[in-house]
Amino acid sequence: MAKDTYHHGDLANALVEAAAKAVDAGGAEAVSLRDLAASLGVSRAAPYRHFVDRDALLAAVAARGFEELAGIYRAADASGGDGPARVRKAMRDYMAFAWRRPGLHRLMFESDLLRREPIPPVLARPYQDTYEALWGTLTNAYPDAPEAWRKRRRVTMLSTVVGFLVLDEAGRFTPEWAQPLTREDMIEAVIDAAVGAP
Repeated sequence: MAKDTYHHGDLANALVEAAAKAVDAGGAEAVSLRDLAASLGVSRAAPYRHFVDRDALLAAVAARGFEELAGIYRAADASGGDGPARVRKAMRDYMAFAWRRPGLHRLMFESDLLRREPIPPVLARPYQDTYEALWGTLTNAYPDAPEAWRKRRRVTMLSTVVGFLVLDEAGRFTPEWAQPLTREDMIEAVIDAAVGAP
């Protein structure tokens, strides 16, 4: 019979880590509290001591994704090179994150978690922190640009990059459609369009 507690004494963290792996492997729909409880050797009731339901657990997974993305933006901002080079790195590293963890990226940006009123508390601060990190990268890269320009650039940067990621994941850029562009050519074109100049 399964125990009621996780043997490492940190069931909440273990559930988030296990759910994140399930999201990476099969998307949010692959997450089952019952299956996670079984895989961790706890009773079916044990996860509910930490997460009221599956959505609460998924919000915690998404929160960690936003924390990781904020770190990506801040690392790019702290890297060498001029301002535009740092912004380009931020966008390239963001794309690499989305390709490395597509299930998590979909959970973060395509689920309804952020449309809820209120946003799940576990998610609110990491989500805001991610956009503050991106804003900081832009502000540091273009300190003399008008604030209105930076706000427009933030919108167009994310729209351009996320739009490309969605179409790419859907397989819309077939070789016949893209030739003679290589994949790297396409990535550079997207980043060129996303970053722009004041």
